[in-house]
Amino acid sequence: MKHTRLSLIVPVLLIFAGCGSPINENNYDKIKNGMAEMEVINILGEPTETSDVAIGPVSATSSVWEGDEARIAIQFVNGKVKFKNFTAREKP
Repeated sequence: MKHTRLSLIVPVLLIFAGCGSPINENNYDKIKNGMAEMEVINILGEPTETSDVAIGPVSATSSVWEGDEARIAIQFVNGKVKFKNFTAREKP
């Protein structure tokens, strides 16, 4: 009986765990200037788009995360957050 209940509960929990995009204002607020790029990826997941440029010893990356509810844009300088922007999507 325990095995049957567990086999029914686990798939339901997995469905709920997958609900909700990490691209939201709560996660945006966790991102701080100076945070490492990998820390941001751990919070938001892989970016939707990224572009890089390097000029001498300075490298810059611009990354964008697109979600159903919001868009987050972050600029990294030498692998650290320098600027960030949150844009909420309009609800229909």
